[in-house]
Amino acid sequence: MKTKLTNPWMAVTVAGLALLGTFAPTAVRAAAADAKYIFFPPAPDAPRVQFLTSFSSLKELRGRSGNGFMNYLTGQQAVDTPISKPYGAFADKNNLYICDTAVGLVLRVDYPAKRIWAIAPEGPAAFKLPLNVAVDANGWIYEVDSVRNQVTIIDTNENLVAIIGGKGLMEPRDVALTADRIYVSDVVNHCVHVLDKGSRQPLFDIPHPADKTNRATALFQPDNITLDSAGRLYVSDIGGFRVQVYNTNGDFLRSVGKYGDNYGEFARPKGVAVDRENRLYAVDAAGQLVQMFDENGHLLMWFGEPSGSKVGLVLPTKVVIDYDNVDFFKRFIAPDFQVEHLIIVISQYGPRKVSVFGFGHKK
Repeated sequence: MKTKLTNPWMAVTVAGLALLGTFAPTAVRAAAADAKYIFFPPAPDAPRVQFLTSFSSLKELRGRSGNGFMNYLTGQQAVDTPISKPYGAFADKNNLYICDTAVGLVLRVDYPAKRIWAIAPEGPAAFKLPLNVAVDANGWIYEVDSVRNQVTIIDTNENLVAIIGGKGLMEPRDVALTADRIYVSDVVNHCVHVLDKGSRQPLFDIPHPADKTNRATALFQPDNITLDSAGRLYVSDIGGFRVQVYNTNGDFLRSVGKYGDNYGEFARPKGVAVDRENRLYAVDAAGQLVQMFDENGHLLMWFGEPSGSKVGLVLPTKVVIDYDNVDFFKRFIAPDFQVEHLIIVISQYGPRKVSVFGFGHKK
């Protein structure tokens, strides 16, 4: 059976997609092996995403040997250790924050300083197994810890500000922030908690009680979350094999995707992100790629490939949109391609823990 993807960004025909091995067409894999610059969709279609580079340490990113560029720095201590087993990530101006589950730290990739700093609070704020992280306008870090079953909030000096949840109360998986709200996905209670950011008191849960009993509107195993420019909440539901979308009041809007191994479908949805045009980027850890959808949930294209290629993703978990740090990667951008923003994909395993793509268009 063949499926025709008739959208303006990727008009290709794909057949017999096996979940782990052949999700990416052969033509793309061949192009990835031979071309100096790797684009999605491949020629002759107009390129929209370029693979720029990948790294598992800042020394790799710099492209040359030398001391200091891949160090983790805590205080005056420098430790030469690569990024081990990352899971969640968050980008802001000049920084990429990465949750490394193997070492129990949140790593801050400092682009201007060309360093990796380890964020490791002590005492009651100490991280155990950080899964996801968000940073607010004050520089406060919100760390989701799957051993503590809490969201730990620390200030810029790594002092404890507050703790949300705890064992027996929730099993948080991700956190998202607005100016006045905190959103926390909770896998054991099958919901996303919405809290007031100032008081950290609960406001309501998503989905609403009536929607929890409806298979179409419920959350079965909520994992990663993100918000768009209109404040709509996107939840990757591993148990439902889809992404659920709710408005600011928690009302259900639509589902994106369904169970399957074809384009527009998911076997293990993980990370989700939304750009300024409200395009949805959704990671499938089983298919090992990222699919893009428009604001109404229609498939636009996909990018990335399974392991074994120059752009292979190995158990990807997170996708992050970054408008602020394009210049840091400009040396990797093709001369005739204009990058509008970065798309950063985190893989738990393989040689490319952090893969950097650029979204844009031909000049």
